[in-house]
Amino acid sequence: MALIVHKYGGTSMGSTERIRNVAKRVAKWVRAGHQLVVVPSAMSGETNRLLGLAKELSPEVVTPPIQRELDAIAATGEQVSVGLLSIALQSEGMEAVSYSGWQVPIRTDSSYTKARIQSIDDAKVRADLAAGRVVVITGFQGIDEEGNITTLGRGGSDTSAVAVAAAMKADECLIYTDVDGVYTTDPRIVPEARRMATISFEEMLEMASLGSKVLQIRSVEFAGKYRVPLRVLSSFTPWDIPIDEEAKSGTLITFEEDENMEQAVVSGIAFNRDEAKVTLLGVPDKPGVAFQILGPVADANIDIDVIIQNVSHDGRTDFSFTVHRNDYARCLDLLKTKVAPATGAAQVLGDPKICKVSIVGIGMKSHVGVAAKMFRCLSEEGINIQMISTSEIKTSVVIDEKYMELAVRALHKAFDLDRPAEN
Repeated sequence: MALIVHKYGGTSMGSTERIRNVAKRVAKWVRAGHQLVVVPSAMSGETNRLLGLAKELSPEVVTPPIQRELDAIAATGEQVSVGLLSIALQSEGMEAVSYSGWQVPIRTDSSYTKARIQSIDDAKVRADLAAGRVVVITGFQGIDEEGNITTLGRGGSDTSAVAVAAAMKADECLIYTDVDGVYTTDPRIVPEARRMATISFEEMLEMASLGSKVLQIRSVEFAGKYRVPLRVLSSFTPWDIPIDEEAKSGTLITFEEDENMEQAVVSGIAFNRDEAKVTLLGVPDKPGVAFQILGPVADANIDIDVIIQNVSHDGRTDFSFTVHRNDYARCLDLLKTKVAPATGAAQVLGDPKICKVSIVGIGMKSHVGVAAKMFRCLSEEGINIQMISTSEIKTSVVIDEKYMELAVRALHKAFDLDRPAEN
């Protein structure tokens, strides 16, 4: 008997018929002798519908009190899902019980709309499992010290599922989604993209951080920190396929580097459209100026990605960085009203029409010239690079958004990712 956590995305829960199929799949695993904890997302489109209603009534400036209510509203989507799935499981002859995040409880901090999990009390869940029940827990949400409902941000159900698997010391966490694994890049942009049977934790962490939408980055961080075996697979395979076949499908995120990993210098191409660039021109080049700029941005709970500070001329420099496009207007306003006057910057510029394209591969650790090959490929396509960021196993460039698909296709071909992997 193994303890398994299943996570199902919004498309998997998109109708009563799909929920019935999820219940049949879960029941198959239970009948095979496993203990099951299931973490479903809200039904497809439901969170957007709820937040759309709130936006119609909300003032332009979103304050913390409004964010608190947004979390209370958004959390209801998952509460509907767990109730419906529990009923479907009971129709399959399974004993099932549903819990909201606050009932487990899943404790978080108080950062509304993007809270972070601090602890999970698994006593109630373990008691139910011992009694032979399937436990269905809301993803995406928890409760803070003050008793307020919080949500974890987009894709937060992945994080919830992996955190539950970590707390329960589950044997494996299966992330069921609308794709059948992790691909070398998005197949909608590059039809020749290949599904990888395995990917290293390091590579998956970079892919998630760089814009691959298969898994939320915090779920991968949790998996790495607590060594949770993680598998991404499709919920649209027939529910009654043999369990041994299903258990080996999709992509396994592994913590062990196998021998084949050394053969691929670059494993995947990631991209992110949701970025914007801001620049402060003519900033005094003196100690502490980076903190003067980035400190207020961090205090406003705005995440910063790529940073570039240019060479100083006449005691002044230009300072650019990227933020999520959702934070762009707020960041630009903060820089113009507070940061520029405080630092003496001459001008604040913004560009919301940029994107980030990245090559990722654990083989880059031991190969030279990989970044140069990337730059040459983009140059041959006439694509100008605005910013560059590197780590041991990735190189990212910021480019004009209109060239994104061209860049992804060119790089995928340049690094032979359209060819079958060698055995």
